[in-house]
Amino acid sequence: MTDAILPAQSRAARGLLDWSREKLAETGGVPARTVADFELGNTTPRASTTAKLMGALEAAGIEFIAENGGGAGVRLRKSTNGMF
Repeated sequence: MTDAILPAQSRAARGLLDWSREKLAETGGVPARTVADFELGNTTPRASTTAKLMGALEAAGIEFIAENGGGAGVRLRKSTNGMF
């Protein structure tokens, strides 16, 4: 995928993980207000911020699905060792 994340992908990924905005913010090392503003479409965060969010979500088992004409999305990686 690209180095960008869409607000809907962030919300969907949190839903798959059962994470609050605060949990994503804490895990990603960004302010909770930044996550909220991003997911609500109020701001476009810096690339470094979205990279932190993506990194936190990917480390928790999220895979980002590219647009490829069918719409961008997310999925939970299949567990190979019982961690996800």
